[in-house]
Amino acid sequence: MDLNADLGEGFAIWQLGDDEALLDVVTSANVACGGHAGDPGTMRRVCLAAAERGVAVGAQVGYRDLAGFGRRRIDYAFAELRDEVTYQLGALDAFCRVAGTRLRYVKPHGALYNVAAVDHTQAAAVVAAIAEYDATLPVLCLPGSMLAELAREAGLRPVAEGFADRGYQPDGTLVPRTAAGALVTAAEQVVERAVRMAVEQVVVAVDGSLVPCPAESICLHGDTPGAVTMARQVRAALLAADVKLTPFA
Repeated sequence: MDLNADLGEGFAIWQLGDDEALLDVVTSANVACGGHAGDPGTMRRVCLAAAERGVAVGAQVGYRDLAGFGRRRIDYAFAELRDEVTYQLGALDAFCRVAGTRLRYVKPHGALYNVAAVDHTQAAAVVAAIAEYDATLPVLCLPGSMLAELAREAGLRPVAEGFADRGYQPDGTLVPRTAAGALVTAAEQVVERAVRMAVEQVVVAVDGSLVPCPAESICLHGDTPGAVTMARQVRAALLAADVKLTPFA
């Protein structure tokens, strides 16, 4: 199983989360590329720190929306979104090269992640950007989503992702952040959910039903209170359950 976290989400002197501490826990780092968050100095710093620890670096591409942190839907035209994603891929790839590592995968962020899961135009734009830039890059996405389907059709590798700290709806989609039950904040519950995802490939939805969750990677958000401690507990519990932790890419 892979453990991933969203990192590099500060901007200039403003910092969000503890990137270095999380890099000691996760196996893959979704690094913000300057769209929803991040800047050149932050990208350089996080890529260098990830390379030093042998953590795989992925591009966390998002809407160009610093003020909204990429969590507000933007109705891009196909070509505009394709080129925005390509631009962000190239930016992070440059800092990976400087750090002596390479870009290993792509994960949409926030609203783009959710919209591309159901919207054909936006999913196709993300897929087109990746396919044109480097078709060997896997796409981290929700299993059964539109993005996963189009990525597979284009010859890309979709990698199913599970969220230990997010609420699930009975259909396997995430509870919108604006709704009750969107976040799971109790550490013991997050740990239990992560282990169950890894061992049983299921997650409990907000209505109590069991939802299939064939995850190859589990996401831990770095911007939640107590994120580092919780991530360490998840890692320890997975290892105790004889789950081998390794990057998927």
